[in-house]
Amino acid sequence: MATSISPTEIYKYLPRTNCGECGETTCMAFAVKLVNREAFLQQCPPLMRPEFKENFDKLWSMLKPPVREIELRSSARSVKFGGEYVMFRHELTYVNPDPIAIDVTDTMEKEALIERVKRIDELSYYYIGREIRLDLIALRSVSKDPETFRSAVRTIRENTDMPLILCSFDPKVIEAGLEELKGERPLIYGATKDNWAKMGELALKYNCPLVIYSPGDLDNLVSIVSTLRKYGVEDLALDPGTFPGEYMHYTINNFTMLRWKAFKDEEELVGYPLVGSPIACWWMIEGDELTKNWWEALVASSLIVRYADLLIMHGLEGWVLLPLLMLRENIYTDPRKPVSVDPGLRKIGEPDENSPVMMTTNFALTYYTVLSDIESAKIDCFLLVVDTEGLSVESAVAGRKLTADEVASALKESGVENLVKHRKLIIPGRAARLSGEIEDATGWEVLVGPMDSSGIPKFLEEKWKGTAAS
Repeated sequence: MATSISPTEIYKYLPRTNCGECGETTCMAFAVKLVNREAFLQQCPPLMRPEFKENFDKLWSMLKPPVREIELRSSARSVKFGGEYVMFRHELTYVNPDPIAIDVTDTMEKEALIERVKRIDELSYYYIGREIRLDLIALRSVSKDPETFRSAVRTIRENTDMPLILCSFDPKVIEAGLEELKGERPLIYGATKDNWAKMGELALKYNCPLVIYSPGDLDNLVSIVSTLRKYGVEDLALDPGTFPGEYMHYTINNFTMLRWKAFKDEEELVGYPLVGSPIACWWMIEGDELTKNWWEALVASSLIVRYADLLIMHGLEGWVLLPLLMLRENIYTDPRKPVSVDPGLRKIGEPDENSPVMMTTNFALTYYTVLSDIESAKIDCFLLVVDTEGLSVESAVAGRKLTADEVASALKESGVENLVKHRKLIIPGRAARLSGEIEDATGWEVLVGPMDSSGIPKFLEEKWKGTAAS
């Protein structure tokens, strides 16, 4: 498996000149970064020269991910999926967050189509300081008419630059859509045992990736992969079928088996991204719209954590999509690197020389929670963000990443003493044990704040005067 390769094995095939063109001082340091997936072969200019081609090919075969990475493109945006190096997140990290596509159909009225496209494109939310949003639009051919499909593609493209998935089992319909997207790289969905040859021709002609659809039949799925590879089609994605309801376990089992074969058995024929279709809930689950939305959320969340690399959905309810986007964001963070923000002094609102000075750590979740609670209460203050290497308050105190000396250093570097007349510092309640040490190290009076940042407004009202903005 790729993660078992040592830097020494990589180093043997590098130029070994220590030229520094990659940004590292030595080739061995670059080899370490390659093993940890923190650098790419293309960052070594000498390795790209013709005389090193054999070495480059050898390194690529050693370092390439067991799951092929595929890129979709429009004129202005691109989305990557697949490209995973490990089966389990804790072995290294997951790489490309699952793109989530929402469907539209070519039989929708033009006004309704435009409205739905705009809702998909405009759905976004700031979570831990980052914007999370939907990634793709999946156009389904319900009319089965090439010209109707072509017109729908044109309407979508006039109203958004999101990359597209073209969904039809009729090659003529797919080609009509592809002709409207020249210069782009949509995903073709999809090839079956009945149409694989013509779909393969379209994938080659327009240089687009192709989904192979074989619901519940993994042997047939692998057979089509093998045939299309011989045909020259390289960018493939696999849809083994999504079966919500009483057969949901069958879905999870198929996705798991395919990913296991790719990583544990190093089977190249299944080393492709997996496509999940929670949208199937809308015609396979009985009940009202609420029930179908609930099932779609359940299936999608299950597939995010069980090896799906791309999801096609229907519902646009916020209570369905926002939790999924947050789940995706958390699963695809690097477990080796806590999510952090830059340390330093933040001015919140319009603080003056009498405003309170509060302290927190640079763990992103802690910081944005504190920031949100302060801003929602309309409090004008200075917030000192101490570098704890991305650890939360309690963890940083326990691990000695948050110490009195660190606070004193951060306080001095911030220059906040020149911005306020007082010398009072409010620290988190979970850092109370450091209060005495911080007072000794800084010369500031320390006020122990609430255990949770939601208690800041009440704390200031009781312990501090003249700070809450009206």
